[in-house]
Amino acid sequence: MNQNMTPPTITNTSGAAFHFQALTPDLILDAIESLGVYPETGLLALNSYENRVYQFRSDEGLRYVVKFYRPDRWSDAQIQEEHDYALALAAEDIPMAVPVIIEGRTLHKYQGFRFTLFPSLGGRAFEVDNLEQLESVGRFIGRIHQYAAQTSFAEREPLNPQILGAEPLAWLKQSDLVPSSLRLPFFTVVEQVLAKANAIWERQSFAAIRLHGDLHPGNILWTPDGPGFVDLDDARMGPAIQDLWMMLTGDRAQQLMQLEILLEAYEEFCEFDTRQLALIEPLRALRMVHYNAWIGRRWDDPAFPMNFPWFGGEKYWEQQILSFKEQLYALGEPPLSLVPY
Repeated sequence: MNQNMTPPTITNTSGAAFHFQALTPDLILDAIESLGVYPETGLLALNSYENRVYQFRSDEGLRYVVKFYRPDRWSDAQIQEEHDYALALAAEDIPMAVPVIIEGRTLHKYQGFRFTLFPSLGGRAFEVDNLEQLESVGRFIGRIHQYAAQTSFAEREPLNPQILGAEPLAWLKQSDLVPSSLRLPFFTVVEQVLAKANAIWERQSFAAIRLHGDLHPGNILWTPDGPGFVDLDDARMGPAIQDLWMMLTGDRAQQLMQLEILLEAYEEFCEFDTRQLALIEPLRALRMVHYNAWIGRRWDDPAFPMNFPWFGGEKYWEQQILSFKEQLYALGEPPLSLVPY
């Protein structure tokens, strides 16, 4: 941690970090071998903070990813619903990473850990500024949503301002995370942002569908056959725009061009309600609030101080105040639209 930063004081942590400390390499290998799969290589840790995810090659030459779930986050039923959704999408010829079924199960348990095996999807990073790739991704998201709209999740929590905004804000207020000298300006601007985001959200009437939920470019791989989608860990019910807005980058003109390409391809399979474009900035605001509380809640997990060393000092919160002020301004601007005002 930088010398000008003091470690944040965190309350109400879950103890999951201490659980993960018991996840030794030997235990991981024993868990995998309990399924009759025998790693031939070492375990390569993949870029996941919420769970513990490792890649390996088996003695049969097959590449796998093993995912150990963070305790107390999702119930068994919620995880199983995620797995069932992934398998259903794959049955529709959608390139989704799916759990391996072993002895009729996809969710397995070993010495108190819940884990799943996935075939490893080979590929390179999806280039969001590559318009041909963006078009292909838009087409597949349209196919995903066409299927997703047919029924609802029964177990997964929804995407809404209460869960992603009000609850994280309440946690941040109860913690000692924000320095006392910055609490007033920080919470004042965050409350203003959420009030405006909530007002926009309440004016919208949209049909909630099953979502990927966290479809940023890092959860898309580019394979020889096109895009491959991974990580349904945040799947939930919500507006379709949630699975599209994180593809938009750059200035307004660039975002409009990207949006036009995405939606033209998307609508080959699924109609898009353009009124949902008004939800882009509210969704961004909710993600910002949730992100701060997410890191704070996980700070007792050694993976978080190691990977977010800049988090928690006064400089960080000063930057957050500026970011939320910018977001407050963005919420007052006209939403992106493919129709000129």
